[in-house]
Amino acid sequence: MSDGGAPSGAPEHAHGSALAEFRAFRERMNAEILGENNLVINRFFALDGRAYESGALDVKTKELLGLVASLVLRCDDCVTYHLVRCAEEGVSRDALFEALSIGLIVGGSIVIPHLRRAVERWDAVERMNA
Repeated sequence: MSDGGAPSGAPEHAHGSALAEFRAFRERMNAEILGENNLVINRFFALDGRAYESGALDVKTKELLGLVASLVLRCDDCVTYHLVRCAEEGVSRDALFEALSIGLIVGGSIVIPHLRRAVERWDAVERMNA
């Protein structure tokens, strides 16, 4: 699975299944990678985790920033991860679309395919949380 999302037109349960598969794959592979005890990799993963902790900016804002950066960098796995985290942090649909609009402005039209997949995944996350 390259982007964690179900294809357009897939039944609703397929979207939830795809998100569950994405999360399971991510967790399994992170455990394997961290289990190698490579100092640089483990420190980078720890730094990544620390960067998203609450500080001068709250976690919700940091997740939105991560989402925008991921959209601009066109990393569908990262977009999916941050969409799920945004939902967990209580980001509203309106706030999400404002953040996505910033990503589109910064990244330009090449971001549009990733924006489409992001909205499809957000819809799936909303259905799962309903």
